[in-house]
Order: sequence, then structure tokens, then C-alpha cells
Amino acid sequence: MREILRAVQVHMPFHLLFSQFLPMVIRERINPEISFNYASLDRFSRKDFMEVAARLRDEGLTITFHAPFMDLRPGAIDPRIRQVTIDRLKQVFELVPIYRPLSVVCHPSFDRRYYVSSEHLWLENSIGTWGQFLDQTREMNTMITLENVYESDSQHLNLLLNALPSPNFCFCFDTGHFNVFSSAPLRTWMETLGSRIGQIHLHDNNGSLDEHLPVGEGNFPFQEFFEILREQKIDPIITIESHTEKHLWKMLGNIKDMKLIV
Repeated sequence: MREILRAVQVHMPFHLLFSQFLPMVIRERINPEISFNYASLDRFSRKDFMEVAARLRDEGLTITFHAPFMDLRPGAIDPRIRQVTIDRLKQVFELVPIYRPLSVVCHPSFDRRYYVSSEHLWLENSIGTWGQFLDQTREMNTMITLENVYESDSQHLNLLLNALPSPNFCFCFDTGHFNVFSSAPLRTWMETLGSRIGQIHLHDNNGSLDEHLPVGEGNFPFQEFFEILREQKIDPIITIESHTEKHLWKMLGNIKDMKLIV
């Protein structure tokens, strides 16, 4: 399992990393995907962020980021809502020079049920939002990876990614979200967006709730998925999205037993 742990990122909220898990992260050589929410961004000082970054940098650990997403709308029709979203995202991107993450995972927040008859405005506004950050990603040698959440198919993510054809602007395929919310087949997603995948989030469920179970404990087709990755020669950043320490170690054991990561 240690070999697998070295090859992946592990979901880690900043407030827990700061207050509880940093010693374990260093001891176990865990590469963190640090997630930030509004509370962390408002509570902690720049000094706090710099201290954690220095510890991780000294250990030579690989870092990725997960930007805040609750209540945020990067493609919002209302310009004030969109500006609040941009301001929150800027708080995370201000930390990129300190941590030098390989990627910043973001939610594009498209939902067909929400943007009824305004999909074109969502796309236009989203292009404007993400375009503001692309110069910085090139300068910092990091990627923005947009994660599927409520999308029932790949259509609108494909339009957005094609509108900003940069190697620093990629797709993060989330297995659990696909399993709950997608109505399109896995191979259709991979045929459409496989070439743009820069990152994947691994977790499982039974197709009805976003349970964040260890792989193999729901019904997502992981063997088929990893076979497609090999067929298409996709070599993404892999993030384990476990929400408890118990599930993390179970996830690593299941990945090993299923021979998903060689």
C-alpha cells in the first residue's frame, strides 16, 4: 500500500491539516490535495498558510489544491454573484506561489436543471471567469482542472474546455459524481473528454448518494475505467477522496487488491 500512497494525492481539508493531520501526513509521506473552504480562507493568516507550506516543501511532498465551491457560481448570470465567486477563487490562487501545487481543482457548477434556457450565458460567463486565471497558471506551472459534479453528460464541460484550449486548463473526472449524476455512458465521457483529463478523483457509491465510499464498495466500474485510461494512454494526477482516515486505509487496500494502480 505504501507504493500506492506515494503515487496518489489524498484529500485533506486545510483546517484538519493545520490542526490535526500534518504530523501524520509527514510521517506517512502523504501527498495532500489541500481543500479550502470559506472558513479556512477567512480564519487562517498568511503566516499560517506559509508555515504549512514550508513543512510540506521541506519534506518534498507533492501538493494539489481543491478550491472552495459551496454557494459559488463561476458562470453565474448575476454579475454580483459571479464577482463574489471570483473573489473567493482569487484567495486560493494567491496561495499558489507559496505551495506550487500541480493543480487547482475547481467546480464549474453547471446544472442543467438550474440554468434552464441560459446555458449559453453560463458558458460565456464561465469563459470570462476562468480566463482570468490562465496567465497565472502558466507562470506558476500549475493546472486548473474542472471537476464534473451534477452534469448529466459531458456536453457543456466540453464546450467550456474547448473554448480555452490551454494545457493548463484540464478536466478532473470524478468517479463518484459520474456514478450518481451522469445519464451518459462512461465510454461516451471518455471519448469526448479523455484527451483533456489531467486529474481523477477516486471514490465510490451505489449510484444514488454521493457517499464517498472506498473503491470497490459501490458499483462504479473501476476495472473498465482504468482499462480505458490505459487504452487512451492517459496518465493523470490521481486523488483519493476519502472523508475519514479509516476509509483512506481501506481505499488503499482495495486499490491494491483490485490492481488498479500498478
